[in-house]
Amino acid sequence: MNQTIIDHWNERVTPEDTVYHLGDIALYFIRPERAAEAAILDVLNQLNGHLVLIKGNHDNRALFKYLAQHNYEYGGKPKFEFHDVGKIIKVNHRQYYLTHYPMMMGIVKQIINLHGHIHHYAVGVKENINVGVDTPEVDYLKTKPAFGAPFTMAEVEEMVQGKYDDFQKRH
Repeated sequence: MNQTIIDHWNERVTPEDTVYHLGDIALYFIRPERAAEAAILDVLNQLNGHLVLIKGNHDNRALFKYLAQHNYEYGGKPKFEFHDVGKIIKVNHRQYYLTHYPMMMGIVKQIINLHGHIHHYAVGVKENINVGVDTPEVDYLKTKPAFGAPFTMAEVEEMVQGKYDDFQKRH
């Protein structure tokens, strides 16, 4: 499974791209913990792009500390960037709040919460988009990416518009 996700990721992501990972980087039940951290680092090092890692409920400080100790220059900047709660990015006149947990940001079309955590569920609010690997909101896309490939910003915006249109029809 890891190799399939790595392949799908690298088919889509170039070394120059930045990918935001919204938590739960990996679940490894290897002991000792250092062996699990090393295995996770090995997988992450195979992924193209600069990785912005937002802490999820299955991630721990020890893992982030281990990754920080093994961080390296990648395309002129660190391979990994770390955030405990989230990050805000601005794209096409919208603010995207990137978090692990869904957050209610208010009903403002220009503020969107991109999140993971809830796996195959969607929040019943049009301003919340689940971008996890197993999101049902992928159904808003005309063309679905391969499993494990991150969404492009264009796909995220297509999901936002699709969910908005869907809510307009129903309300």
